[in-house]
Amino acid sequence: MKTLRLILGDQLNRNHSWFRTNNPDITYVMMEVRSETDYVRHHIQKVMAIFMAMRQFAEELRSAGHKVHYLHLMDDENKQNITKNIQTLIEQWGIEKFEYLLPDEYRLDEELRTLADQLAIPTTAVDTEHFFCERPDLKKHFEGRKSYLMESFYRMMRRKTGYLMQHGEPEGGRWNYDTENRSSFPAKAALPESFDFENDGREIFQEIQQCGVQTIGQWNGPFINWPINREQALAQLAYFCSHLLPLFGQYQDAMTVRHRTLFHSKVSFALNIKMLSPREVVEAALDGYRKNTDKISLAQIEGFVRQILGWREYMRGIYWAEMPHYAELNVLDLQEKLPEWYWTGNTSMNCLKHAIRQSLEDAYAHHIQRLMVTGNFALLLGVHPKEVDEWYLGIYADAFEWVQLPNTRGMSQYADGGIVGSKPYVCAANFIGKMSDYCSSCVYNPKLRTEENACPLNALYWDFYLRHYEHFRRHPRVNMAYRTLDKMSSEQKAAIIEKAARTRQSVNQL
Repeated sequence: MKTLRLILGDQLNRNHSWFRTNNPDITYVMMEVRSETDYVRHHIQKVMAIFMAMRQFAEELRSAGHKVHYLHLMDDENKQNITKNIQTLIEQWGIEKFEYLLPDEYRLDEELRTLADQLAIPTTAVDTEHFFCERPDLKKHFEGRKSYLMESFYRMMRRKTGYLMQHGEPEGGRWNYDTENRSSFPAKAALPESFDFENDGREIFQEIQQCGVQTIGQWNGPFINWPINREQALAQLAYFCSHLLPLFGQYQDAMTVRHRTLFHSKVSFALNIKMLSPREVVEAALDGYRKNTDKISLAQIEGFVRQILGWREYMRGIYWAEMPHYAELNVLDLQEKLPEWYWTGNTSMNCLKHAIRQSLEDAYAHHIQRLMVTGNFALLLGVHPKEVDEWYLGIYADAFEWVQLPNTRGMSQYADGGIVGSKPYVCAANFIGKMSDYCSSCVYNPKLRTEENACPLNALYWDFYLRHYEHFRRHPRVNMAYRTLDKMSSEQKAAIIEKAARTRQSVNQL
């Protein structure tokens, strides 16, 4: 039976069971299409890295004896749409069966499900064999409960896998060491060396430009600093386990102008296009921990395991449990526009300038820069969550909707009303000052609230709770903020509201 198998750009799993044997009747199809580059404006480096990784993966399959049909962006026969390309190939080649790997994004899942219903030949959807959990597992785990508590899910996953467990109990006697992993980075501490790649991106860059693909961000060339094959991804993982893991947990929330990534692994891109599996990432880190217990504490390794085994799987579970209505949630009815400088980094607010410029230049920022700097400001300002979604989905190389949407609309913007985060993750300048050195060289004063040169975050922070008084007044996790507000005079509150209003009106000049 002549079979056509589709591989999407984020399904580059060399260890998938599909590839264990060669079959001359099976043709794999991979395609670079405008429908995927254009549904949101992506960072130029994201498009380049994915296409370069796809091309290398296709060559690896050919070298292993598989038949591969690869549609380049500039090919005349390319219909620039997944469905149209599949329909054309089935007709041209007399294909008798179509198979595809289950997409991780709802829109593609719907597109391929619709295509399968329209085709007159048998169609099969196959698991990607990547995640620890299947799509419905999280919803099944929380069946009958009122909320999706991440800690409950994480403990279930620890028990299920046996990671960091001893005799049915958590290693060290505690499940979570998050309180020990919130240190700021000392001013005179030694900086880690960067782990870089030298993948020549000039050819693919020119092709993307010639095709007129609209992108965001920057690329200064000639190299693209992302792994584009499994060997590079494994090397990046090994470097993290040997050199960065010993201090990862302690400084995972820290930010500094001196170094953009500190001790973060940056394996998220390779993970999310499936060049690496979450299981091998966790097990490589655990192996590094076991071999270096004198250098790597339990708190360091637990913090990393929680991100992969807990948070990443949890986000995916939320996505499939709540889509498609999740993408429309906006419980606080926020309507503001994203400031213009989110696309340039040209702002005098030092924390936002560094986080945004890094994002534009590297297609990367770590989770606290995303959550408590760029996301925090957008929420305090009152930006419509759809605008925030599109910015995050486009600007980061590791952003795919299944992981981006619940992190942004849920954790960052509280648009889901607490499905993901049990409270709004907002902060004033004090938190930024504690966790970074951004404030020390900023033109705005982090200690002032309503004065002309006061940090805009301070008035926006208190105004956020004043504007959403009815929604949060009885929320148990934010009652401290309201106790502080209750002690303020009516004049102080009025000054806050006025300062916040002026900030919104002149936000593009900040």
